[in-house]
Amino acid sequence: MVLSGGMDSVTMLHEYASEIDLAVNFTYGSNHNARELKWAKYHCDMLGIELIVIDLSFIGSHFHSSLLEGPDAIPEGEYDFDNMKSTVVPFRNGIMLAAAAGLAESRGLEHVMIANHAGDHALYPDCRESFIKAMSEAICCGTYEGITVRAPYTLLSKKDIALRGKRLGLDYATTYSCYRGQEKHCGRCGTCVERRQALADAGIVDTTEYEE
Repeated sequence: MVLSGGMDSVTMLHEYASEIDLAVNFTYGSNHNARELKWAKYHCDMLGIELIVIDLSFIGSHFHSSLLEGPDAIPEGEYDFDNMKSTVVPFRNGIMLAAAAGLAESRGLEHVMIANHAGDHALYPDCRESFIKAMSEAICCGTYEGITVRAPYTLLSKKDIALRGKRLGLDYATTYSCYRGQEKHCGRCGTCVERRQALADAGIVDTTEYEE
């Protein structure tokens, strides 16, 4: 599975741990890559799941997104289209799924998993159900073993995912979300606002360290 180290992918890693043979984290020059990777390693070590880190630094070098341009480029406020569009990394999930598919076929695995969810649909084209279905069909056609994409959180909200993590006993302080990528979550950018709201809606005490 594609594992960032954020709330959604860490929840999926734990929920489907018995079915996951390999996790892959991609470094691509985002502000928060290193912070996320720390927790991706932490949870894979906890579960005994192998983690591979693949360098996609060409994204950071050649693509345009505020997510790649330092903490000051990240907008603050609600997680909506007008405010957060600048954080879109063009075709990021498509690139990651393609690389993961090649890795899966090389390892003799049947599926690639990704933790996109319904809260991403309006903003990120490569998180929508239509894209996931089309990408799965393309990967199936392009691999000898007919590898497919599994994305069980596609229609779930962030709150729904947090509730699953709550049932699993996850400590979300051992995940990272902030798009600014600093030691503590800023508490003000769109992902921090979304994270705080999801945890509150799920009745989870938020032990995340915030700047404010």
